[in-house]
Amino acid sequence: MAAAKLSPVTHKVRVLPGELLIEAEDGQTIMEAAHEAGYYWPTTCGGQGICTSCACAVEEGVAHLDAMGKSEHRTLAQERSESVLASGKLRLACQARVHGNVVVTKRGVRRE
Repeated sequence: MAAAKLSPVTHKVRVLPGELLIEAEDGQTIMEAAHEAGYYWPTTCGGQGICTSCACAVEEGVAHLDAMGKSEHRTLAQERSESVLASGKLRLACQARVHGNVVVTKRGVRRE
């Protein structure tokens, strides 16, 4: 008897101001999920975490993202104040891994 194939756990990423709804597999980055769903997400470095073009504001669900890593923090700190980073609400979409529903604000996200 063959084992039943389990469906991956998915979460909703709502992108404002365009009211886009994207499904993200558990552990997938916001930007990966957007690309997989056919959306363009602004980036300069192509998801390497070395620019801030993909940065988004997390409006809801900060606790549903992996903690910010040192390299992401270093990249954001080059352009943002420490007080902005301390809130955890500014994240690089190419680094922020989803583990629950989140709402983010990012202008420029559109269908490819």
